[in-house]
Amino acid sequence: MNIYSKKQRWKLLLAGTAIIIIVASLWYTNILVKKIETEERKKVELWADAIQNKASLVSYTGELFQKISAEERNKIELWAEANKRIATSNNHSDLTFYLDILSRNTTIPVIVIDENENIVNSRNFDLEEGIDTAQFLVGQLELMKVSDNDPIDLVYHIPGYTFKQKLYYKDSKIFSELKVVLDDLIQTFISEIVINSASVPVIYTDSTQTTIIEYGNLEGGTTGIGQDFLEATIADMRLQNDPIAVTINNEAVKYIFYSDSELLKQLKYYPYLQILIIGLFLLISYYLFSTSRKVEQNQVWVGMAKETAHQLGTPLSSLMAWVEYLKLKDVVDENTINELSKDITRLEIITERFSKIGSVPKLESENLNTVINDSLNYLKVRISKKVNITFTTQNNAEIYAKLNPSLFSWVLENLIKNAVDAMKGDGNIDIYITDQSQYVYIDITDTGAGIPRANQKTIFEPGFTTKQRGWGLGLSLVKRIIENYHEGKIFVKQSDATGTTFRIVLNK
Repeated sequence: MNIYSKKQRWKLLLAGTAIIIIVASLWYTNILVKKIETEERKKVELWADAIQNKASLVSYTGELFQKISAEERNKIELWAEANKRIATSNNHSDLTFYLDILSRNTTIPVIVIDENENIVNSRNFDLEEGIDTAQFLVGQLELMKVSDNDPIDLVYHIPGYTFKQKLYYKDSKIFSELKVVLDDLIQTFISEIVINSASVPVIYTDSTQTTIIEYGNLEGGTTGIGQDFLEATIADMRLQNDPIAVTINNEAVKYIFYSDSELLKQLKYYPYLQILIIGLFLLISYYLFSTSRKVEQNQVWVGMAKETAHQLGTPLSSLMAWVEYLKLKDVVDENTINELSKDITRLEIITERFSKIGSVPKLESENLNTVINDSLNYLKVRISKKVNITFTTQNNAEIYAKLNPSLFSWVLENLIKNAVDAMKGDGNIDIYITDQSQYVYIDITDTGAGIPRANQKTIFEPGFTTKQRGWGLGLSLVKRIIENYHEGKIFVKQSDATGTTFRIVLNK
């Protein structure tokens, strides 16, 4: 098993582990959220029940106060009737009874006026020293006229004479204090809705469910409350929970809308946010690691290329000198000298290639037909005679592209040698160039055994090889020359049991 098969297995293993961790995290967090949601729901239900009970208590208290108010009205009416009977009765025993009734009213303030608005009687006012009694009673009378208590008409029928009076009264001091307690109770009830023990968002509305009376724990605080926001929030709350209907002091029914707390909502989305952050961290880490690794590889490539060019330079110079020496001495025949010269020229080309790998090569617009034909002429005499190589272009036209002839020839040699090895020295190699407006496509097709799909992306990695004695650097070098130095692309266009097609994309 080569290093890239192991690497692929490690990637799959790590990916599977990451998926298991993510699923486990989501599962466990979801359980925690469900538990918190259940606990919060119980709190909300208890709070809602408490609100209902307190609303019932407030309503009952209001009804009780109404009964007390009715009782005070009855007392005043009885007091007024007794007052009339005293004025019109001739029976002394009845007078004693009526006077007893009048004397029992020690709590309800009363003012009686005649037809001319003159005060003729008053009762149960706390008069302080130094206050003008008449002026004080006039002020009290004005307050009674605008109160909710209707006056009682008093009509006296005395033989030969009839006159009318009006009786005004206000709530007793005890009842007024109780009404203050009731108002405080109602305000406390509303405050308890807003500042609720469950800490959930609430909106307290009127019977139309559109006008806000109070609200609390809403997102955005007081600045975000508007009609559109209100309608949207109420609609969302209605989907989550049925509103609580409350009736206080016999007023129109009102509604309490509530929803899940912001903490619970955040907990629901927390696992996904956590996975997103972890994912971003892993991607950034992988990118930095990959970039660092590529920089390191580039440094190794450049260092090896420069060192190789340097090492080849010294013996190459020596060989050139020896050839010149052999020419002068006529030690060997002319054909041998010519073959030695060809090999030296080849070594010079190889040295030039390695020197350009270690530096930025100069790209110029070159005739692809010439560059490819020169490479094929060199290779045809050095590969198996059973390999047939054909080269054609679109419309048989001359095609130009920006490239470095020396390095591009190296690419062709590597691809063709690999194709020959894949065909085991017997088969066809077709090279076809397609000319487009911006790019040139070079397809190199062989009739070999093909490349497994699992290896089609890793064949360009350093060290990947299917040969027992291979170093796995050929295709890696090809990819580097095309993509790094020519700013093009190379990839496996198609591969199956009938052969493989490599595509090179160059800029025009």
